[in-house]
Amino acid sequence: MKKRNFFLIFILVGVIFTNYSFLGSTSKPEDLNVLLITIDTIRPDRLSCYSTKYLQTPRIDALAEKGAVFDRAFAHNPLTLPSLANILLGTTPLYHGVHENTFGFVAEDFLTLAEYLKGKGYATGAFIGAFPLDSRFGLAQGFDVYDESYPSRPSKLFIFPERKAEKVIESAIDWIGKLDSKWFTWIHIWDPHAPYLPPDSFLLKFKDDLYSGEVAYVDSELGKFFDYLEKSNLAENTLIVLTGDHGEALEEHGESTHGYFAYNSTLWVPLIIAGPGIEQTRVDEYVSHTDIFPTLCDVLGIEKPSFLQGISLLPLLRGEKIKNRVIYFESLLAFYHSGWAPLRGFIEEKVKFIDSPLPEFYNLEDDFDEEENLVQEINLERYQKRMKELIDTYSSLQRPESARKIDREALEKLRSLGYVVSSTPQIKKSYGPEDDLKTLLPIQQKQFRALTLFSEGKVEESIKLLLGIIQERKDFDKAYIQLSQVNENLGRIEEAIKTLDEGFVNNPEKYEVVSKYGILLVKHGRMDKGIEVLQKALSMVDFDPDVWTHLGIAYWQKGEFQRALEHYEKALSLDVNNAIIFNNLGMLYFSIFMQTKNREDHTQSAEYFKKAIGFDPNLASAYNGLGSTYRVIGRIDEAISLWERSLELDPNFDFPVYNLGLAYFEKGNKTQALKYFEKYLSLKKDTISPEERREIKALIQECKIR
Repeated sequence: MKKRNFFLIFILVGVIFTNYSFLGSTSKPEDLNVLLITIDTIRPDRLSCYSTKYLQTPRIDALAEKGAVFDRAFAHNPLTLPSLANILLGTTPLYHGVHENTFGFVAEDFLTLAEYLKGKGYATGAFIGAFPLDSRFGLAQGFDVYDESYPSRPSKLFIFPERKAEKVIESAIDWIGKLDSKWFTWIHIWDPHAPYLPPDSFLLKFKDDLYSGEVAYVDSELGKFFDYLEKSNLAENTLIVLTGDHGEALEEHGESTHGYFAYNSTLWVPLIIAGPGIEQTRVDEYVSHTDIFPTLCDVLGIEKPSFLQGISLLPLLRGEKIKNRVIYFESLLAFYHSGWAPLRGFIEEKVKFIDSPLPEFYNLEDDFDEEENLVQEINLERYQKRMKELIDTYSSLQRPESARKIDREALEKLRSLGYVVSSTPQIKKSYGPEDDLKTLLPIQQKQFRALTLFSEGKVEESIKLLLGIIQERKDFDKAYIQLSQVNENLGRIEEAIKTLDEGFVNNPEKYEVVSKYGILLVKHGRMDKGIEVLQKALSMVDFDPDVWTHLGIAYWQKGEFQRALEHYEKALSLDVNNAIIFNNLGMLYFSIFMQTKNREDHTQSAEYFKKAIGFDPNLASAYNGLGSTYRVIGRIDEAISLWERSLELDPNFDFPVYNLGLAYFEKGNKTQALKYFEKYLSLKKDTISPEERREIKALIQECKIR
């Protein structure tokens, strides 16, 4: 897709060809390498070049001593993907349309910093620490290398594994070391993000402040990168920009981490610019992420694209002042995923206005921690009018569609990172104080507390807290969903279904409740009711592969194979790399084969199971299914190997246990058969039917006869 014409119109700024005479560098600006370092979830007050209250960060301090430290730099969003879009596009979310981590997608016809520098002869490489910046979200545009080699499977803590800072930096160093041309390198360090798990070498020292331990670790690893640049004689020719994507609340204003409120605890970020000719200075002017792109252009001596919404900070590097400017910000995660009121605002002339049903106003010069809301002392209508003007100004009349349908894997990975994500926005026509984040976030914190209690084994306390939330706010859909999941995990299936049925009655337009209810019904054999509820979910959102998949399962269980096939194929069209859908197609075609004995159906079944394994080599059910396809054509030894592999992956998976029992029984190995039949009964417990129990016990008796 071609870039829009208006992206190709450039504004020539006279200073850009003479800036280095001021900076006093002997390097030609056009020959400089560029290193962009973004640290996730980093508070400036945890860097000792900003504050010495918590810890020492000597390596980042050393960088700060060589360059410009901006004391008041701000993100436009308290979330990773939109913040990096703001940096790499030089525009606000109102322009590029990426507002949060789930549905946001940088459209192909936007010009990224990487694309722009690549066009100026730079080799471009990005090295990413975790999933929210996955290439599927569009930020890989313009990078020769987009290294996202983080682990792909969840850990035992139900947290999607990150790639540690040392691994990200090792990959970046390896790439840079192979280059013989100027380069633009972006590294994103994920480590300070929750859960705070510093390496053992930092754990003891920071046992009472694990977040600071993560920051200390990052500082140490960045020091190794800086040492490499020095030893390789690259430091003298490399411009370095270090910033954070957003901050971390750490319980300030009642927020544990980030993503909801837009106080300075999560919007204030470090910004350090250092390199050849950049003199040591501190800047107290208010600046933002969108200023990085135009500043790099000016320092490198290249023209600035006309669409940039930030300003060049070059005058501030010279010790000059800049004209008054406004910094737009927003926090829309809860708006899109929970139906809460949107939160937007702006900073101008060192005051901050937060536009919400319960608006806020702070004098940041006297109250940077935002402890005294002065909204009663201002002309509220004036600031709300100003807010509307800014939205109109920063929004693009030619903005491309940025929302993108997200696949099941992406949703689950984001959920595993702690983000509360829905698969569709739930937007009201109007909002009141009851919808304000300040009203609802404390309730959600109770929900999170219930989750913690459950993970600690305090099950009944968790259930009691969730029931209290539901009694307080019957429209708080996440509480129904979590309570149902707790009951399901405990084997209380009827209670789980009853909970979501109540949630469905009270929240018939909340997609997450409707879809989860329908899926739960199908999982536990209520096919007709499940189909009815899932059809309603489809009428609300037609692009959730989970819904299409479970409708396919329901029709398959009812023996309506053609309808099952249609729904599976639709699910696959929405999520083309989904191993579970391929596995389900394998099961469907195996069922068809068992009816028709058609060789083509058998071949199709085996191929789908193989594809499932190809996409997920740890999917136990796919090995079990493929083993079944081999058994029916007499390849019994190969079937046994596949069932054993299935059982290695999931020791409590009952189907391969039963299949292995039968296989060894047929081969005459009654000792092995007995072991598997007894294990099968143990796994099934009270869920097995009386008839099946009698059959298994009869087989066990035969095995005992020698």
